[in-house]
Amino acid sequence: MTVVLWFLVVVLIVAGLAGTVLPVVPGAALIFAGILLGAWIGDFNEIGGWTVVLVGVLTLASFACDYLAAALGARRLGASREAVLGAALGTVLGIFTGLWGLLFMPLVGAALGEFLVLRDLSRAGQVGLATGVGLLVGTAVKIAIAFTMVGLFVLALLI
Repeated sequence: MTVVLWFLVVVLIVAGLAGTVLPVVPGAALIFAGILLGAWIGDFNEIGGWTVVLVGVLTLASFACDYLAAALGARRLGASREAVLGAALGTVLGIFTGLWGLLFMPLVGAALGEFLVLRDLSRAGQVGLATGVGLLVGTAVKIAIAFTMVGLFVLALLI
């Protein structure tokens, strides 16, 4: 039975790593579930409670990246409050529309919000592009967080 559980740990972590870049798959949550299961299998001896708490905090940070990356990308360019709100709303709506929605809805939301305020198509396009850059940076941060989570898990097992 232990072998099956450890196999499930590996499956959860690998699916979580894939989910870090795939839409709709909660990557960090799957990695956390795998690490929590691994800790439970070993009665929290090899993987202690502090490691699980730290990985849990990293999981929350990864979720924050999802929601903040697009909005902060727009804000960095000096976008209006409406553009930032549009980027955040586009991110939430994009979750329900698959890959293309996740990729483009935040950009469209930011651009639309900025256009409604300034009526300047060029500026709206710049804000949309900045939102896209924010999403790319956010994805890079989420990947770094995911590998940090896995690294902490492996380190806990080895020490």
